Amino acid sequence: MQENALALVAELMALAAQTAPKGLGHDCLVTRVISGDLLGQLADEMVRYGQDTKKTNFDRDAENVRRSGAVLLVSVKGTKTLGLNCGACGNARCADLQSRPGPEFPGPLCAWRLIDLGIALGSAARTASLLCADNRIMYRVGMVARKMGLLEGDVVVGIPVSAYSKNIYFDRAEQMPAGSQVSPTEQK
Repeated sequence: MQENALALVAELMALAAQTAPKGLGHDCLVTRVISGDLLGQLADEMVRYGQDTKKTNFDRDAENVRRSGAVLLVSVKGTKTLGLNCGACGNARCADLQSRPGPEFPGPLCAWRLIDLGIALGSAARTASLLCADNRIMYRVGMVARKMGLLEGDVVVGIPVSAYSKNIYFDRAEQMPAGSQVSPTEQK
């Protein structure tokens, strides 16, 4: 029953993301809720990506995904700009914006489209919070989901949701790269 409730929470989060305000009213966002066996597949791929790239905390975040009831994926799709010629992307004119492939995401992108994504993520996270579901916005989840083809988009972000007596997405141990030294007073 709880898994069904968390899947419903994630669907309502997707609704909140989709109806969040967007620049010029142009919708550039795509959402998808994943649950069930797909959560385990995503978690496995996150662990594999972290091991292959030697990047930290992919296994930690994968364990959060594995213990979640659902994950909302939100992406900004397309390189269409708002036509403001504001320069926030690093170009004087929107017409000069040329995204290139990056190691995890393409870029640069229109800053206003990324702001749209941020507002949508905030709306989705607030919706989960109002429904008493624990959640956390996670870059690693979305990035690996994008590489797996679970959601199209230039930047994908994941928000896992769960319901335990203690929020599993906070008070997590930070992992340090091999060979790093941290004094006990610096540890969180």
